[in-house]
Amino acid sequence: MNKNQETTVNFTTEDGDVAVFRVIEETKINGVKYLLVLDDIDEEEEEALILKEVSAEGAEEALYDIVEDEKELTAVAAIFEELLDDLELVTQE
Repeated sequence: MNKNQETTVNFTTEDGDVAVFRVIEETKINGVKYLLVLDDIDEEEEEALILKEVSAEGAEEALYDIVEDEKELTAVAAIFEELLDDLELVTQE
């Protein structure tokens, strides 16, 4: 990902609503692509989500799910914190 170019992804919810997220970082762990995204860039304390690619191999469009498994979320968040020195991720319970 080009650090100077802002990348966004459109996320369609199960209800059919579309949300636009700003991609902060991406990484691949054990062959699975993860995105760290911000869901609202206008707030003072931005809320981040980690998305996991769930696309079928060879699919034309990438499909992502929000990572909700606590163990997976903690592990991937730690990787993103290492990649981005000035970032501290706090999980909500």
